[in-house]
Amino acid sequence: MRALVVVGCALLVAGPVGAAPPNLVALAERIDAHLDARQRAEQVVPAPPADDAEFLRRAYLDLTGRIPSPHDVHEFLADKDPDRRAKLIDELLDAPRYATHLAAVWRAALLPEAASDAQARVFQPGFEAWLRLKFRANTPHDELVRELLAAPISADPKAPEAVLRDPARPNALAFFAVKEAKPENLAAATARVFLGVQIECAQCHDHPFGRWERDQFWQTAAFFAGIGRQGDDLFAPVSDARRRAITIPNTKRSQPATFLDGTEPKWADGANPRAVLAEWVASKSNPFFARATANRVWGLMFGRGIVDPVDDFSEANKPSHPELLDDLANALAEADFDLKFLVRAIARTKAYQRTSAKTHPSQAKPELFARMAVKGMTGEQLFDSLALATGYREPGGRATQRDRFLAQFALRGPATEPETSITQALALMNGQFLNTVTSAEGSPTLLAACETPGMTTADRVEALYVAALSRRPTTKERDRMAKFVADGGTGKEAERLADVFWVLLNGAEFRLNH
Repeated sequence: MRALVVVGCALLVAGPVGAAPPNLVALAERIDAHLDARQRAEQVVPAPPADDAEFLRRAYLDLTGRIPSPHDVHEFLADKDPDRRAKLIDELLDAPRYATHLAAVWRAALLPEAASDAQARVFQPGFEAWLRLKFRANTPHDELVRELLAAPISADPKAPEAVLRDPARPNALAFFAVKEAKPENLAAATARVFLGVQIECAQCHDHPFGRWERDQFWQTAAFFAGIGRQGDDLFAPVSDARRRAITIPNTKRSQPATFLDGTEPKWADGANPRAVLAEWVASKSNPFFARATANRVWGLMFGRGIVDPVDDFSEANKPSHPELLDDLANALAEADFDLKFLVRAIARTKAYQRTSAKTHPSQAKPELFARMAVKGMTGEQLFDSLALATGYREPGGRATQRDRFLAQFALRGPATEPETSITQALALMNGQFLNTVTSAEGSPTLLAACETPGMTTADRVEALYVAALSRRPTTKERDRMAKFVADGGTGKEAERLADVFWVLLNGAEFRLNH
């Protein structure tokens, strides 16, 4: 049996944000000004700053995909530099884990099929590896999109692509393969992810409430008309760049490739239709691209977009702060689509650094961003944080514990409305994995907390709090947990400390990004 103990949360006051390039500082200040103006108009009292521990954990989860290590916690909490938060943001954006996390985020957006389709999941490692290389090089986002949409595909069905020879090899073709090389699937995904619009609603008929017509959907799909599929077992795409029109299914009408804004491409001899589309999609003059990208980055940081859901720009779903969204889009375009620039500016704002605790009734509307949203972790964030907290190391083998965990704990629904299914709850409370990594035999962290000489019981409890929750316990928490351990009697200290660790890792404070 495990003893259940409620874990609390302590909040202090944050230090000031450090120096930065003038355009970065100016953007951060404008972001806060936009939000402040709306909050004043609606008589909202914004939440105070998060304490350093809360901010540290949030920044690590949002920028690296996992919690900080105990060393990171102690080092940051001991830092008295008033610019420590700005320095932390810069360090995390330059860390390899940033590229790893962003690759997982964008892979989930571009290859959602991998979450439920075992065949599609074959291509996930190679596509994520390709994205990781791009984010590691800080490739401008417009360049990344062009490379993806215009990725070379052979016209020879007898010449297998690299994606067939080795799906785990870094490649962009997984995007086409997982969409089954179908023009309609590729058009819908391109518009949704890169332009923020759901044109697939018009695939069979004109959208009854939106601006999109059936012809527009197939005019977009026509850019992918030359894509085909070879093989029955794997989605192996082939390409015929000469095709620039597509026949609407169950009709005799053919639609030429036309941009969503109604303009027609200027075709050069031998032009690849996908490359022509990519140039238009990722153009600074595109009325959709910069706004959709800025909105996705905002959604990553705050758990919801200025337009929310982030891929549903429509007349019926207006932005909560239209001037702010335009400002972010313009700034991103002026920075040549450097995503790090936008992330760095957002992370420096007062809005991002507010506590997630509700401190006033007026903070109830999430679209006002008066306090930080509580966000559910992705499966990657949860597993990688558990592994770091417990010291778990994945053994070799094809079917890894991480793979099984990600399949079970994929984040479903909005990040700000996290739900834990019964099977997920049971896996955490009674599953073999968590029980193993919260035992002295299976957790180097717990073993060190139990056996390091010279530590009092209170010290050992504090070490577990720092490892699991990235903060020191309050006096009340420390004393209560120390008493629980002591009440176990002689020879039971390790067992009781394991119970404490299990409780901390099962609690909402660990499982949520706040």
